[in-house]
Amino acid sequence: VWIPATFMSGLMSALIVTPTHQNEEYFEEYQSDFVTAQFESTRNAVTTNPFSEWLWGGMQYQLEHHLFPTMPRSKYPALRPILMKFAEENNIPGGYRESGEFEILIENWKLYKRVAEADAVPGAPYSRGHGQLAAINLGFGPAAGGLTGVSK
Repeated sequence: VWIPATFMSGLMSALIVTPTHQNEEYFEEYQSDFVTAQFESTRNAVTTNPFSEWLWGGMQYQLEHHLFPTMPRSKYPALRPILMKFAEENNIPGGYRESGEFEILIENWKLYKRVAEADAVPGAPYSRGHGQLAAINLGFGPAAGGLTGVSK
């Protein structure tokens, strides 16, 4: 019983958490303004029914969660219009970002596909089919002397 439960909880966590974190552009440079960085690096999911609202567990309000991590998630819906107004009044680049729950999952899948099909980054450890062992064997992993590729 615990193996399927563990698998399902991991799958559900991945399906719910990664789309709201990985669907935005990554920063090329340091972001000095914490609030703007949160607006630019997260996207909320708009749920379509009470079951979806429950299933997402508050993570559909990712921006609210990042800005107010100790706030009870039951308060996030009331915060949404306040943050939308804040983004508009302060000209936050991209504004308050949100997409439909299925749209955000599809966009996340497309991102995974683009990354999987992208050319390798020069100097990155070989990992196709070898995972962490490739990094260690090539001298890139901490067990092999650190991330510099220099063996001890």
